[in-house]
Amino acid sequence: MKKIALTSLIAMFAFAGAHAANVIDGNPLYMPKKGHFYSVTELASHTKGDTPWGLGEEFGYGVTDRLAVVVDTALVENNEFDDFAWDSAGLTVAFRALDMKGWKADAVVAYQAGSNEFNDGGLYVHHKTPKTNDWFKKDLIGYTWTAGVRGGYVASNWTIAGHAMFDYMNSESFNWNDKGMHQWRLGLDAQYLLTSKLNLVAGAEYTGITNDKYAWNNIEGPDVKNAGTWYGEFGVNYNIDATKFVGAYISGSLNHNGGANADEWKWDEGFGFGAKFGIDF
Repeated sequence: MKKIALTSLIAMFAFAGAHAANVIDGNPLYMPKKGHFYSVTELASHTKGDTPWGLGEEFGYGVTDRLAVVVDTALVENNEFDDFAWDSAGLTVAFRALDMKGWKADAVVAYQAGSNEFNDGGLYVHHKTPKTNDWFKKDLIGYTWTAGVRGGYVASNWTIAGHAMFDYMNSESFNWNDKGMHQWRLGLDAQYLLTSKLNLVAGAEYTGITNDKYAWNNIEGPDVKNAGTWYGEFGVNYNIDATKFVGAYISGSLNHNGGANADEWKWDEGFGFGAKFGIDF
């Protein structure tokens, strides 16, 4: 079951003191205040994807004004729920290392189990034909460790933020041998407030696989020079009030996955689209 690329708040739209205290509005540097919870629910799809719909949820808590803990999970379905999966579950800790007027910077560590670039399965996978119910099946689950930084500047009506994340992925949680996959994710995100109620968001991220050979489902792949993907997203958010927003977005990707000369870029067919609802409480 092909995974829908649900936009991760950990990597793209997460954490920081936005334009006013506790405002959650899609700002790429939002962070919940001490004692506050937040939730962002996302429904996503793709015009050419194998999986028509995916549902993602991130739930976070501000331990202090500078420390947040987030859990996330995702579900995907296909063929009107004849096939579906509990795709992934993860934990993220973010620490606001710099908070000086408009300048913000976070250190981030994360752990996730489920579908990733190494194993394209999930924690629980159901297929109607042939009928199977795979619960925590080893061959379907990948594990990802992440460490990185994120930071930028928050002005009165705009925000710009960059991030650099390193992922280590394998088929076992604590398997540190060289058979795993290593990748960098480098990105830039921005937000512009049109009015007090309406804002635009955009982001671009490059994911580069650093292995000389890359693997898929434990099968070693071909030599690919600088294998990687560009992912871009554009969205519009409407602020219901200072603690709630709804948003809609579209996305697309450009892949460098080899080809005859191991050096070809190709646009993925179709585009992604979806909606989000966020609340701080």
